Amino acid sequence: MGVRPEPPSKLGLCYKANQLEVYKKVGYNMRDYIIKRFILMIVMLFIISIFSFIVIKLPPGDYVTAYISNLENQLGQAVSDEVIASIRRQYGLDKPTYLQYFYWIKNMLKGDFGRSFEWQKPVAQLIWDNLGLTVVLSLLTLVVTYAIAIPLGIYSARHQYSILDYVFSTIGFIGLSTPSFFMALILMFLANKYLGISVGGIHSPEFLNAPWSVAKLLDTLLHFPIPIIVIGLQGTASVMRIMRATLLDELKRPYVTAARARGFNEKKLLYKYPVRVALNPIISTIGSILPGIVSGATVTAIVLDIPTIGSLLYSSLLSQDMYLSGACIMILAFMTILGTFISDVLLALVDPRIRYT
Repeated sequence: MGVRPEPPSKLGLCYKANQLEVYKKVGYNMRDYIIKRFILMIVMLFIISIFSFIVIKLPPGDYVTAYISNLENQLGQAVSDEVIASIRRQYGLDKPTYLQYFYWIKNMLKGDFGRSFEWQKPVAQLIWDNLGLTVVLSLLTLVVTYAIAIPLGIYSARHQYSILDYVFSTIGFIGLSTPSFFMALILMFLANKYLGISVGGIHSPEFLNAPWSVAKLLDTLLHFPIPIIVIGLQGTASVMRIMRATLLDELKRPYVTAARARGFNEKKLLYKYPVRVALNPIISTIGSILPGIVSGATVTAIVLDIPTIGSLLYSSLLSQDMYLSGACIMILAFMTILGTFISDVLLALVDPRIRYT
């Protein structure tokens, strides 16, 4: 006797049940993956906070040492030990290093980043003043970078060794090899000489302390193109080269050849499989992109006089402003770890093999 086949309705129910089990398994696996990555993120932040505080305290002396030296030069006489001890108590630098770290991290968890020695302002206020427009500028740069780089990389891979491929590759090599600050100086000179406009900073001098208005908004938008070009050129060139190289490698895979032999639509085949896989290394760069969004290119920001976290960190390290530099480092570290966490999750969503490793 032959085996009696199952009715079609039962086969459909079995298939749906198996499919539901697979979805549940993938969902649970993804949840565990995210939880593990989140716990690792918290542990890494704690470790980074310890090393950051140690590095800040490594240089000889501190802010009070530099302050006392300047005060003695102004007065022309030595400052008494009682005055020095009083100043150290005022800034909380008379306690042991481990206690300074404990109070610093405890206050940070409460949202209190301390008070800047040099600026005599709350650190949170200084960071917030330098954060808003910088984030807007960097996000615009990020959008422009990916909107240009990914399509150009796909075109160059699909039309390898064409005239436009050579043109885009040449532009990419120029973007990778030219320092951003040097490009900023060139564009500032050209804009000042031939267009008669000053592009340093985010605002023109007459709008620096003016309240927000339509005129100030338009002036700010006029200052955006050159920083976007300068900061985004190197990133655009890098992403374009990565996209081109990875997609060229994927287009030579056997599954692409087999799909073409079976008559798959070329565009559907390209964007559903090779492009999707080629995006993996680009997604993985989010970990380095997020701190760049907050800090900006530090040297370029200094050249263009843009108030970013990077330039604020640079000045605080020079003056040994402990709480300000520590807060800047922790923010950049948090953005780096958060970017890595986001890129891990996105990669696991794009490529299911990752979540099972």
